[in-house]
Amino acid sequence: MADRENEDEKLKRELGMDDMRVDRSSQKADPRSTEERAMIDREVEANREITEDDRLEMFREELFNDALPNLPEIPGYHTCWLTTTNKNDSIQRRIRLGYEPIKPEDAPGLDFMTAKSGEFAGFVSINEMLAFKIPQSLYLKYMQEVHHAAPAREQEKLADTMAQIKQQAEAKGADVIEFEGNAELREAQPRQGVFA
Repeated sequence: MADRENEDEKLKRELGMDDMRVDRSSQKADPRSTEERAMIDREVEANREITEDDRLEMFREELFNDALPNLPEIPGYHTCWLTTTNKNDSIQRRIRLGYEPIKPEDAPGLDFMTAKSGEFAGFVSINEMLAFKIPQSLYLKYMQEVHHAAPAREQEKLADTMAQIKQQAEAKGADVIEFEGNAELREAQPRQGVFA
């Protein structure tokens, strides 16, 4: 094994291949033996592994994709992009919930992104995405419901279910071992969030 690694290193030095990239177009005319090219290819393939840092960078790029520009702040409103393609969360549903489409006069500088025709003509849009705003006070109520009140109700249901299981087991003479997290469900309420 050590001999093979020494041969690989020697071959790299002879060929002047520091980064081990192979130009595939020149391989056909390459006078080197098939065995030499196979060693180079094996080394190149070994270097193709994606590192965790590479994956982290890909994640960052996906997470902070700038395909949609940041919407300008509109005093008293929360702004966001909504899709016209989600049948379960339609634009009409959002309008019933209090969302309002952003018009070019609401967002100076985005007037070039205005839908020219169709159902949403005159509104700020990019492809299937539409810019919307919602009164800040209503937005904060929605966030409070989704991120505090609803989880608190679910936590209470879990604690009640555990209590019922414990009572049923005790009635039959059995013991229930309760883990630390289960006991905490009854004792602690989720921290009320601050959404701004």
